[in-house]
Amino acid sequence: MTSVPLFGLAGAALAGCGVYGLLTVPGALGRILAFNILGGGVFLIFGVVARRGAGAGFNADPVPQALVITGIVVAFCATALAAALLVRLSATQAEAAHEDQREKDT
Repeated sequence: MTSVPLFGLAGAALAGCGVYGLLTVPGALGRILAFNILGGGVFLIFGVVARRGAGAGFNADPVPQALVITGIVVAFCATALAAALLVRLSATQAEAAHEDQREKDT
């Protein structure tokens, strides 16, 4: 077995694990991680498809590689934004719970 089908199967497995995590994990952080796994699988499949075209004797197309690299950067930025929003939401909920407890005590 060559490396191209192996990478394709690994990408499909990652995408499947990501979809399963999105559907079953209840927490927001778990869904963010599952979405990242899904994205990694899609990037891997897209890279394999671009590689198979180059392996068939056609000229290598740099567009899919550029799209994958751009997608990785955008996914990293989106993950950082989602994690920052999650931390802020958690801090706001903790502050509200602390104020409610203070009102009950007085």
